[in-house]
Amino acid sequence: MDRVIEKKKWPAKKIITVSAVTAIVLLIVASFYFTSGKSKLNVDTERITISEVSKGPFREFIPVNGIVLPVTTIYLDALEGGRVEEKFVEDGAMMKKGDPILRLSNTDLELSLANQETSVFNLLTQMQISRNAAQQNTIMKLNQGSDVESSFIEAERTYKLNKQLYDQQAISLMEFKQSENNYNYYLKKKTLTEQILKQDSSSVKTELSQANESYKRTQEALKIMRRKVEDLVVRAPIDGQLTALDVEIGQNKNKGERLGQIDVTSGFKVRVDIDEHYISRIYNGLMGEFSFGGKDYKLKIHKVYTQVTNGKFQVDMKFEGELPKDVRRGQTLQIRLALSDETQAILLPKGGFYQQTGGNWIFKLNEDGSVAYKIDIQLGRQNPEYYEIMQGLQPGDKVITSGYDNYENTQELVLKENK
Repeated sequence: MDRVIEKKKWPAKKIITVSAVTAIVLLIVASFYFTSGKSKLNVDTERITISEVSKGPFREFIPVNGIVLPVTTIYLDALEGGRVEEKFVEDGAMMKKGDPILRLSNTDLELSLANQETSVFNLLTQMQISRNAAQQNTIMKLNQGSDVESSFIEAERTYKLNKQLYDQQAISLMEFKQSENNYNYYLKKKTLTEQILKQDSSSVKTELSQANESYKRTQEALKIMRRKVEDLVVRAPIDGQLTALDVEIGQNKNKGERLGQIDVTSGFKVRVDIDEHYISRIYNGLMGEFSFGGKDYKLKIHKVYTQVTNGKFQVDMKFEGELPKDVRRGQTLQIRLALSDETQAILLPKGGFYQQTGGNWIFKLNEDGSVAYKIDIQLGRQNPEYYEIMQGLQPGDKVITSGYDNYENTQELVLKENK
């Protein structure tokens, strides 16, 4: 008679051990799979941006903002300090060169002018007195010289006559010697008088010359003082529009203080702020362009200010060719400033991928667009629209250019359409 054989059961301890070993083996296999193979991630194509690499003209440029300013601005500073007594015009007025703008008063300056004028008058009076005294002294010396000349002529005549008479023994030796001594005396006196007149003439000329120079210096000082008083009336230095006039009746303005400015309205320039990062690449002659009223206009850098303030430096740009008709002072223009000439290059549209990759790699689609795999690339120059591809991609390649926030550790992206 057959006997039922009981089926042996595994002990619970053995079952636990086998299960643990199996789990460890599965964990090892899974770990090997995910670390040695390529990690994949399913991605909805509607959540990414796919761009095509192309070849075309490339120019490196940076976007900058510029403010329209008058081509020339002349600042009005107080040449002399004083109290504002009168305003002849208001801010915004169109001025002609020499037109009065405002009048200051300065009693100290006006008093100094009065004292200077008095000094000039006193000096002129003293010069006249000195000139008259010199003339009288000269006349006196000339009269003395004339007397000496007359006496000399008479002594000479007597001496020559007595010499003839003495030779004929008509007069005595004593009488002859007396006339001879008299003649020699007046000869010496005549010579001395001529020397004195000559020295006097030279001395008078020197004194007059010094007096004239002193008078001229005083006159120049008076002219300067008069100009200082005239400068209390502030006038327009050029034709233009008066702007930024900051004065009120009764205000006290110090010497050198800014009063306003005159803007030349015959043309405009554009003052541009540029990041200091580009200071070594900016120079006179660089071109820029901007759109205004549906048209493109060109600008050229003509002056670079190398002083850096708050991380930026400034340049002045002038319009090249046609000037926009409706452009006004103070308008802000968005300018594309070119840093290089236009060349042919392989172009990659800009996107958020650069934030995670630094431009070192990108996801490239396969031929049928079902998978995107990670490849290394090398970027060159850039502008606000494109990167220049140096290595890794060719025209016609399609790549994912949107952000890679969740893809950094992924090797392949499986692209699926959300149906």
